Amino acid sequence: MATASATPIFSALKISSSSFSKPLYIPSNPPKISGEWHQNLPYRREFLKGIALISILPIVPSIAEAREVEVGSYLPTSPSDPSFVLFKATPKDTPALRAGNVQPYQFILPPTWKQTRVANILSGNYCQPKCAEPWVEVKFEDEKQGKVQVVASPLIRLTNKPNASIEEIGSPEKLIASLGPFVTGNTYDSDELLEISVEKLGDQTYYKYVLETPLALTGSHNLAKATAKGNTVILFVASANEKQWSTSQKTLKAILDSFQV
Repeated sequence: MATASATPIFSALKISSSSFSKPLYIPSNPPKISGEWHQNLPYRREFLKGIALISILPIVPSIAEAREVEVGSYLPTSPSDPSFVLFKATPKDTPALRAGNVQPYQFILPPTWKQTRVANILSGNYCQPKCAEPWVEVKFEDEKQGKVQVVASPLIRLTNKPNASIEEIGSPEKLIASLGPFVTGNTYDSDELLEISVEKLGDQTYYKYVLETPLALTGSHNLAKATAKGNTVILFVASANEKQWSTSQKTLKAILDSFQV
């Protein structure tokens, strides 16, 4: 979620650099001044000084612009592979992490990727701490390589057993049948599922999927990885169109493999 910083000092003024593209003109022989203008001259001088000062100060980017930066400029290098950076989610990143509904997770990314905003209606911000439907935690993308997102689903949506493991929820086929639409962005067809595998990392079990999804909103190729922890199922999705997949499938698989809760 990387996150929003403090409000830029000049954001409330809505001042852009173009506002000061021309130098301030001061005539060499100014006309005589009198009356009210003369009485207010000290204040007008201070105003002009303020305008001049703003014109030479750097323009601070807005919060939205600050988020549109490459992750390599602020995330640490991955200890496992220096060609990637490591994203570790913390409570400051999402409403669900702050509410304790999601356990911290991590994954690697190429340093050229950027974090994108999650719409409030999709973020779960409006329903924490008791969301009934899945929500999007964080999203990252690169125009040439693809995109990834973390989707969280309330455990109660899939099972009545509290703190159930992913094995207790059901088989890999059963889980993807329930969460498939959150992989594709629209519908799920079992014929689109090409490969299933199960991975064990410590005490945590992960279901992994390879899907070919020609009609998916997320892209014609999708990789997914899911696990359950606490009262939530976490689904990690890596997506690409045909052009991206042809050159970046190895990178996307590396990102998917690195995901863990």
